[in-house]
Amino acid sequence: MIKATASPIPERISLADVARATGAALGRFDGAEVARAMSRFEASHVSSEEHPTIADISECLFFSPGDGRIWLQDQRMVLLHTEALGSLRRELIDSLGQEKARGLFTRAGYVSGARDAQLVREHWPEAEPAAAAMAGTRLHALEGLVKVELVHARYDPETSDYEGEFLWHHSSEDDEHIAAYGIGGSPACWMQVGYATGYVSTLFGRLVVFREVACRSMGESHCRVIGKSAERWDDVEEDMRYLRARDFVGVSQYGSAPPQAAELPTPPRGSDAMVGASSAFNAACHLLHRVAPTTATVLFTGESGVGKEKFASMLHSIGPRRDKPFVAVNCAAIPETLVESELFGVERGAYTGAGAARPGRFERAHGGTLFLDEIGTLSYAAQGKLLRTLQEGEVERVGGTRSIRVDTRVVAATNVDLRQAVREGKFRDDLFFRLNVFPIHLPPLRERRDDVPLLMSHFLKHYGRKHGRQVAGFTQAAVKALLNYDYPGNIRELQNLIERALIVVPEGSLIEVQHLFTSGERLDKNVLSVRPDGHLAGAAGARLPQATPANRTVPEGGGSGSLGQAEEALIRRALEQCGGNLSAAARVLGVTRPQLAYRARKRGITS
Repeated sequence: MIKATASPIPERISLADVARATGAALGRFDGAEVARAMSRFEASHVSSEEHPTIADISECLFFSPGDGRIWLQDQRMVLLHTEALGSLRRELIDSLGQEKARGLFTRAGYVSGARDAQLVREHWPEAEPAAAAMAGTRLHALEGLVKVELVHARYDPETSDYEGEFLWHHSSEDDEHIAAYGIGGSPACWMQVGYATGYVSTLFGRLVVFREVACRSMGESHCRVIGKSAERWDDVEEDMRYLRARDFVGVSQYGSAPPQAAELPTPPRGSDAMVGASSAFNAACHLLHRVAPTTATVLFTGESGVGKEKFASMLHSIGPRRDKPFVAVNCAAIPETLVESELFGVERGAYTGAGAARPGRFERAHGGTLFLDEIGTLSYAAQGKLLRTLQEGEVERVGGTRSIRVDTRVVAATNVDLRQAVREGKFRDDLFFRLNVFPIHLPPLRERRDDVPLLMSHFLKHYGRKHGRQVAGFTQAAVKALLNYDYPGNIRELQNLIERALIVVPEGSLIEVQHLFTSGERLDKNVLSVRPDGHLAGAAGARLPQATPANRTVPEGGGSGSLGQAEEALIRRALEQCGGNLSAAARVLGVTRPQLAYRARKRGITS
């Protein structure tokens, strides 16, 4: 299946609704065979009835007959013939070569796995780690990709260390690869390996790399895959290069890659490595790769903190001007009276205090790249002077009498909508079109959540080295909070959260939620649990207001007793008020229907 985000439509039927109407037994897929397999998860005993089960997951799969849409919760799904996907696979291999095609399918699988892990985290937030991990195997099968058999798995919640071994049966990728190329000498389940890596990494909040060690495309009777926490692999960079859209994207904390033939030189990798695997991140990397060898002016757009200067620096590093200066200037930090002298330079005696001639930023970047950050803050007069320099390729120092030729590539960035600023008369339209030769939009972190686990791992290791601190990793509550946080400050905020937590947490301990969110950050209210008083709580345990309609109220007071009793009482009251209607009760409680169905079934309230 291929996924794409779309707005949910109210008129739709879930797979569970169809099963109830027809009497089909979805639960039979979670029978004795699954129970035996799940008992091999060494973190704890997990029975076949541990949620989310196939029946739970089927509550999230919706069909809109005749309307041309299918959803897995809020993700748009598409039923696609495997032969069509096989045809696409053949064309990509034949036109791009096997290595590049493998990378494309691995990255697509990673995004799919990360989306499914996000679904499980959102709708079954209280599921045991082992049960949540097994939900990925059920989703993988439900989506028609492969039947998964667990050989053994181990997860340590104290250290977040993971290791697992699985058998794959009836792989759809193998069917098409063998039909096109026959039996070969290398594994071919590229998308499925990417899916497993994306799912488990997103679920546990740390990089877990899967590797296919046996494959039907190599003549084996079934496929065998092994997944380990990234640092447990000796040569993980070989696997990780398939998750990178371009050679300049790195995972520096796991060592250096062996020399690879590349279209562009790879810059030195260190703390400045660009980390990401989401489709949005890879799309921006592809554009960067296309424009780097040219001299075209590039305009980076996006919210503050998305990494515009990082992309600008990388653009310079992989281009033909990499041996020349890279000069960055924040236009918002320059007083209006000094803009001209800072950008274009000043001659001696031009004004009081100008005791010596001084070159401007354009001259200092001669032969290289000048990065103008927050260019939307320039005054209208300064915009006119900048436009002339861009048009003529020469500057005139303040107080000077001659023009100086400069060969400088200009790269600009802004976090404001320059088109709107042009309409409002705040930005010159001629300068806008001069800068907007090759625009690259960098999405906010909340739109590329697939990258959060990779960034968490990267920043934890980077700041651990920087500050000389050793921590064991993140708790599950901290992972859940970070994966669901909205990040108004984007990557810069995630970076600050992890650096702060690493300094505060005791040496060798796990990072908890309270170590991360200590400066007034507001956690996502949709990351829910139930407090002992019967009220819903967010990721940090704070009580949330109950989302009850005016004509329906849930009585206050959860009563005494255990957390389970309080939860059961709350659910029973809501269902009673709504006449047993799960959807209506979910709206009353402010949760999704799958969340309520899971909790009600767990407490024995519904079957």
